[in-house]
Amino acid sequence: MPAVTITSYNPADPDDLVVAVEEPGAEAVRAAVGRARAAQGDWLAAGAGARSAALGRIADAVEAHAHELAALIVREVGKPSAEALGEVARTAAIWRYYAQAPYAPSGAVHETAAGPGLLLTRRRPYGVAGLIAPWNFPLAIPTWKAAPALAVGNAVVLKPAPEATACALRLAELAGLPEDVFTVLPGGAEEGAALVESVDVVSFTGSTGVGRAVVRAATERGVPVQAELGGLNAALVLPDADIAQAAGHIAAAIAGYAGQKCTATSRVIAVGAAYEPLREALVKALAAVDDAVCGPVINAAARERLTGAVSSAVGAGAVVLAGGRVPERAGWYVEPTLLAEVPAEHPLAREEFFGPIAVLHAAADLDEAVALANDTPHSLSTSVHTRSLDVALAAADRLDAGMIRVNAPSSGVDFHLPFGGAKGASHGEREQGQAALDFYTVSRTVSVLPGGGAL
Repeated sequence: MPAVTITSYNPADPDDLVVAVEEPGAEAVRAAVGRARAAQGDWLAAGAGARSAALGRIADAVEAHAHELAALIVREVGKPSAEALGEVARTAAIWRYYAQAPYAPSGAVHETAAGPGLLLTRRRPYGVAGLIAPWNFPLAIPTWKAAPALAVGNAVVLKPAPEATACALRLAELAGLPEDVFTVLPGGAEEGAALVESVDVVSFTGSTGVGRAVVRAATERGVPVQAELGGLNAALVLPDADIAQAAGHIAAAIAGYAGQKCTATSRVIAVGAAYEPLREALVKALAAVDDAVCGPVINAAARERLTGAVSSAVGAGAVVLAGGRVPERAGWYVEPTLLAEVPAEHPLAREEFFGPIAVLHAAADLDEAVALANDTPHSLSTSVHTRSLDVALAAADRLDAGMIRVNAPSSGVDFHLPFGGAKGASHGEREQGQAALDFYTVSRTVSVLPGGGAL
């Protein structure tokens, strides 16, 4: 059988081939996992100081190559330059944050229930962590998966999305870790399946369909798995909100990086008298968005899916308030788009499309707005725009979302706090912060009795 080639093209210049590599195949994945398992023991035994220093050196290397890495992100996945530089800075910060983790307590000492002895808990790494990452944050997401896994003593095998192959390979080069401790294996579905079938703990970010298959496969093997899947995120705007500020934040969350963020806003819910002024302000804000904010979508198939969804919605009675067209230029661009009167049963009102498209809804009051925001199979991040702290806190308690952001765009993440969604948006433990360190370790209870006996 001829080898299959993984290719990655520049979304702003589809004739620009960024990288082409052969898919390694399932056997190569299993072999890489075996080598990683053999290397993991020495990585753990090297101790907290060695692991901390290694992760700190990765942060230094990322910072030293910041402009090179940002340029590669721009070229490979079409991210606007300012966002690419921001991602590189965040990537370095994540490595540096987890560089302190090896020194953190790995357990606790407890009193025994009766009699003398020593009773303690201790968290230990699983062995080899299999990571499957998407293309939209080609350095930050692999990092926030790999860094905590490595910090607590696991070895890592990463399968990046094909569209982000060059970024992942360069990150592994700069990491400079001992051989087989951090392995990047480009590939597609075959390699991803082989990875899930071979490793000791699995972390996945990507589409809902693939993620559910990953969860099933890992669960059948009895290995821990976390999965971040699709998200249909809402922005609620109350009548007392600063409408201009809210429109600016929402436009950024709709169109920033062409809406290709799992935290992007795709549903805007205007409450009561906020509807008319918000509609006007949001149309103006979206019209002002340029390539420095939006950029192209990842490929031709994505553009066709988005334009097809808009056309279908219009055919079903929706009204285009802003955008809706494909610019006549090279690259896979779509205008930032706002629609109203989209039928409730239309896919744009129910599914994540991962592009610069949002639907405007009206709600009579906060109760209706919350019910509308919660009427989705998956929600990761919701923003609430109001001047009332009481309203903000009340909404936060009632919204089915993993993250609630008040008077801010929905598209923001704090890497030192838990990250995850509600309902079908996430499976398993949260990512990032202390939650990630807990996920990549298993707790053991140790009882030590006097006289050398142990249970």
